[in-house]
Amino acid sequence: MNTFQRYILNKLLWYIAAFLVAASLNFFLPRLIPGNPVDTIVAQMAQSGGTEGEARRKIYQTYMREFGLDKPLLVQFGTYLSNLAHGNLGTSFGNYPAKVNNLIASSLPWTIALQLPAIIIGWILGNILGVLAAYRGGAFDRVAFVGSLALSNLPYYCLAVLLLYLFSVAIPIFPSFGGYNPGGTPNLSLTFMLDVIQHYTLPFLSLVLVLIGGQAVGMRSMAIYELSADYVGYMRGLGVGDGRVVRSIFRNAMLPQITGLALAIGSLVGGALLTEVVFSYPGIGSTLFTAIRQNDYPVVQGVTILVTVAVLGANFLIDIGYGLIDPRIRSAQRGER
Repeated sequence: MNTFQRYILNKLLWYIAAFLVAASLNFFLPRLIPGNPVDTIVAQMAQSGGTEGEARRKIYQTYMREFGLDKPLLVQFGTYLSNLAHGNLGTSFGNYPAKVNNLIASSLPWTIALQLPAIIIGWILGNILGVLAAYRGGAFDRVAFVGSLALSNLPYYCLAVLLLYLFSVAIPIFPSFGGYNPGGTPNLSLTFMLDVIQHYTLPFLSLVLVLIGGQAVGMRSMAIYELSADYVGYMRGLGVGDGRVVRSIFRNAMLPQITGLALAIGSLVGGALLTEVVFSYPGIGSTLFTAIRQNDYPVVQGVTILVTVAVLGANFLIDIGYGLIDPRIRSAQRGER
């Protein structure tokens, strides 16, 4: 086994251990939420159907057996790990008999469609703004830096609430909730697509503006560091144009920003979920919020394990990439032998 293979194997073992710890916490933490989800289900059925006494007790026992909640906690944990190994996330308590896999599959595309473009566009625009602010300096730098710093420190959900109030309440330009008009049926018609874009605009802006600010602040810091490098003074002394100098600074300051992009994409499933809750957007965030309110353990576990896998997977790929492009890592591995 060569040095790089040992490096990958070592990282893989660490990530497997981290996943097992996260999966264990993923099982036990939702069960610390007060209340029994079966009690909630039976109470709702009793209110709507008028079931009482013995009938309610039988329904309760049936649901406890169906969801395995009548078994000891460790037995439930073993069943959970077995199902997880087979890719089975279980059956929803609150939307019985819907499968958790299907609920996540229906909401995940909405989250990806919202957050992936916001991450990529925010990353590109933020980095361009950051390097231009560092290079040009003066009033442009001051305005760009203050604005970016303010946006980067503003939580997604706070900006979401502000945009919701301004453009859905005070100036009712955009819809205030949902992914499309109530009663609409998803299809590929132009009318439906325009409806989706209207509902999409405010959640997208609440994400992309904060991302632009964060990326601009980070890139500005890296670009200022690069401006003090000898090659910048040398290029200026040779009379190289500003555009080429900026491109050189941009390339050399990109490595930490690329890492940030990879992490952002890896965590996009779990990123800014509260934004979806604010706008009642039909993504993973709204699904998780509803599941928490209903003590729907399987859905909570399914969403959080998906976020865990995405984040760990992104970090693992970054470690592999660093091992390939950074000779210092390979040298360190040889020194450990």
